[in-house]
Amino acid sequence: MGIVAGLDSSPEFTRIVVCDADTGAVLRQGYAPHPLESGEGGRPADVDPQAWLLSLGEAAGGGLLEGVQAIGVCAQQHALVPLDTQGATVRPALVGSHARAQVAAADLVDALGGRQAWAQAVGCVPQAPLPVAKLRWLAKHEPESARRVGLLMQAHDWLVWQLLGRPARRTTDRGGASGTGYWSAATGAYRPDLVELALGHQAMLPEVIGPADAAGTTPEGLLISAGTGETQAAAFGLGVGQGDAVVSLGASGSVMAVHHEALADPTGTITSLADATGLHLPVVHTANAVRALRGTAEMLGVPDLEALSDLALKSTPGAHGLVLLPYLEGEKTPSLPHAAGTLTGLRRESMKPEHLARAAFEGMLCGLGDALDVLRGRGVEVRRVFLLGPAADLPAVRAIAPMLFGTQVVVVQPADYAAIGAARQGAWALTGRLPQWQGAVTQVFEPGEELAVGQAVRQQYVTVREQAHPGAFAGTAAGPAAG
Repeated sequence: MGIVAGLDSSPEFTRIVVCDADTGAVLRQGYAPHPLESGEGGRPADVDPQAWLLSLGEAAGGGLLEGVQAIGVCAQQHALVPLDTQGATVRPALVGSHARAQVAAADLVDALGGRQAWAQAVGCVPQAPLPVAKLRWLAKHEPESARRVGLLMQAHDWLVWQLLGRPARRTTDRGGASGTGYWSAATGAYRPDLVELALGHQAMLPEVIGPADAAGTTPEGLLISAGTGETQAAAFGLGVGQGDAVVSLGASGSVMAVHHEALADPTGTITSLADATGLHLPVVHTANAVRALRGTAEMLGVPDLEALSDLALKSTPGAHGLVLLPYLEGEKTPSLPHAAGTLTGLRRESMKPEHLARAAFEGMLCGLGDALDVLRGRGVEVRRVFLLGPAADLPAVRAIAPMLFGTQVVVVQPADYAAIGAARQGAWALTGRLPQWQGAVTQVFEPGEELAVGQAVRQQYVTVREQAHPGAFAGTAAGPAAG
């Protein structure tokens, strides 16, 4: 049928995969780091978008794209590229989750009348990473630059536009637009008034095109698809569909699921994103995931998470009554920004390293189970859970997650799923048909006879959570296990 490519421009690197358009088999791949500098405290500095193009050129070297007929582009989310009316960058792109925009985000929440007003308007509440909050920061702290802004793009929009030769038509997709804070996944429309609220004046915005649409064709004849954000591309590359949830185990955690409609959440716990197929990706974030494991490993003096996992499996479900609420950095779900962690159930017989190790794994996964239950409580079907992140390979996670989540758990083989998802989108634009590629290579774990035990552990956790933070989930649609 043909050959397609997928390009993932992440915060640190560009990765390109070249795939068979019919089967999705990866034929070749390229990689190059971004030539970037770190900002204060090792955080990402503001970035000249040309760095993304330099990295792209290096990754595509050696004839990597020879014979490719179409390419999809995904990129880091929330990277805001402010341009003037001629398309020149006004200042370097604002990337990542810089704390400088936290005050700006809070200002915007108040300016529109609260969290509920934002959730109803665009399906999310302003937070520091969102482009709308970065616009507010720009208006407050760099007013001269803000006044020159006439066009707004995100990273994948800008890259597509550059590859097409900077045409008059500028495009984006639903997935990328849904993460801006000024486009609604529920209505499928921009809110230019929110751009003005943040920036102080209107600006041009890219046209939102459909999942199967092409953004254009390069002078060399290479078809470029709509593009999307990294999160949406990874979900598309994994092959998740309705009934699937994806739990990402980073230092913090996230739970997202495919759903048939946008979910407006007045508490702001759910961020209502669009996906790369025409459906929706409601997302719930937790502030604490693997950081709770690392902290426990340090406290117990074990060398790494593998050793902590081995230790945890020497204990039994329920950790002899030890319960850890892992709110070490405050918490987002439930909303307890100033909370600290809580360890309860200390008795002489429970004061052993293996029980604390088990409590850490159970606490992390129960916290993510709370996030899953927020989605379930809003009618999102969860038949299986994909686990992502290096911690998904830990035997303790694989043993405990199915019983606590109460569903089949799937651990995927590591691969460049965002780039693969971008390539799949490229194949869709090329052929006009949604490619039925083989899904990710997986290992499947069932709760089996441990289901009732897992429900008891969840209930033990919920009881402690309600005692320590009564009513923490008041106003959210939590599922049955969340009490």
